[in-house]
Amino acid sequence: MKITFLGAAKTVTGSNFLVEAAGKKFLVDCGMYQGKVTHDLENSDPFLYNVADIDFMLLTHAHIDHSGRIPKLYNEGFRGKIYATKATCDLCEIMLPDSGHIQEIEIEWRNRKRKREGKEALPPLYTAEDALRCMEIFEPVDYDDIIEIDDNISVRFNDAGHMLGSAIIEIWAFEDGKTVKTVFTGDLGNNDLPLLDSPTMIDNADYVIMESTYGNRLHMKNLEKANMFLDIVSETLDKGGTVVIPSFAVGRTQEILYEIDTLKEEKGQDEEFAKKYQTLMRAPVYVDSPLAISATEVFKKNTELFEEEIQEKMKSGDHPLEFPGLKFTVTADESKALNESNESSIIISASGMCEVGRIKHHLKHNLWNPNSTILFVGYQAPGTLGRSIVDGAKKVKIFGEEIAVNARVEYIEGYSGHADQEWLLNFVYSFITKPKHIFLVHGEEEGQIELKKKIEETAEISVTIPDFGESYELTPEKLERLEESEEVKKYNQEFVRFDVLDRIEKMKDDIESLENIVRDENFEAENNEIRALSDRIKEIEKQIANMITK
Repeated sequence: MKITFLGAAKTVTGSNFLVEAAGKKFLVDCGMYQGKVTHDLENSDPFLYNVADIDFMLLTHAHIDHSGRIPKLYNEGFRGKIYATKATCDLCEIMLPDSGHIQEIEIEWRNRKRKREGKEALPPLYTAEDALRCMEIFEPVDYDDIIEIDDNISVRFNDAGHMLGSAIIEIWAFEDGKTVKTVFTGDLGNNDLPLLDSPTMIDNADYVIMESTYGNRLHMKNLEKANMFLDIVSETLDKGGTVVIPSFAVGRTQEILYEIDTLKEEKGQDEEFAKKYQTLMRAPVYVDSPLAISATEVFKKNTELFEEEIQEKMKSGDHPLEFPGLKFTVTADESKALNESNESSIIISASGMCEVGRIKHHLKHNLWNPNSTILFVGYQAPGTLGRSIVDGAKKVKIFGEEIAVNARVEYIEGYSGHADQEWLLNFVYSFITKPKHIFLVHGEEEGQIELKKKIEETAEISVTIPDFGESYELTPEKLERLEESEEVKKYNQEFVRFDVLDRIEKMKDDIESLENIVRDENFEAENNEIRALSDRIKEIEKQIANMITK
């Protein structure tokens, strides 16, 4: 078996792995890169394999960083089956067209700018219609069933507990008279994630390709995060402010609704709790995302995937995603009306990283307000607006306008759908027959290095953090790193260009922030500090001028 890492290598998005085994070539995931300015370039780049040679695909789950380039794959001629759980198929049917719609809107905006610059218009990565068409090749499967792809390859999808329909995929490949078993974890969920079951523990594997998003961090436990959530919301509402929750339309939104429903049911004898509870009870809760509304309906149609306790609750007529005060805003006018109202409320809106969608309007109207709170409940990728706010930016640009960050900013990491370091390690420890080797993907390098060290020290399993384009031959006896192809070498050279572009964009933001500081009438500095700053800027100018003239 040969695996080539063509995405999510030392980064969190863009999952894409090429597997060659028993005479077949297939993909595990085909996701979009998200976050950095230059990711648009990476997403539109050609695939580093001949699409016509791909026999089939295995999809771990519906999140766009795992599924978002499937319509591009389809447009380029792929017609093999895409195996995914039924819930993943249902979610892709709404999420991929939504992604296509975003591609159309964004390219329209970029093309207006290109037209002013005298440049030719660019096509979108794909359209909503393209995304709908690609659904014809999806093949729904059930958890726990072993699917015989052919005589030599079989797979099994297991519940990953990350989002509705998410899967850990076991792959058995028989070649040269021997069987190699490889496990792709996809994204592993928290053990105490609301609504969904815990991730399935796998007994044995030769090799594991494992996510590592929170490889160096621990989440707070359920009771802590519920109390923290109630404190933040009640304190904000008491001040007459609005709680804005940037939330991923699928997964996090439904979990937050479940949390609010749970809190609204807890009467409690504690006087302080009762006061906070009453504050929460009086506040309307708006879900302002058409995609989140559609996804919530998909959740309601797949309740057999919920925890048994919640299924029992629903049989008594108590639905965890419905409660008094919950309102769904469908139209753009309804969404705008939320920002024209003086009413204190809770607004849950996509996108979770604040890059696109209605959330940007809510941030524009609330970030400046010291009475409001921006409450983050999911991972924020480097380079995103959400990450800038979480990291403490004093000002941010939204729709070309500079907005001061005066609102309270909070981040409850415990709502993340990703396992923290403890549960990533527990997944490793759960193997009865230990894997020969683990590859860490889907994580930032700093966290991956710490997790690698922990696994090697405590589980005594060797670990690799692969670079983009690296290929490995896996046999029952050993693994071997293969030489990079010419296509990969060329791409990695191009990637350096992408990295430079990202750094230039970051430098632009830093220079603008510096300019705002110096322009501020309250700015005070000693003469020697100003001179040192002036000298440093002159040196940078000289270096840039030298580079341009070379």
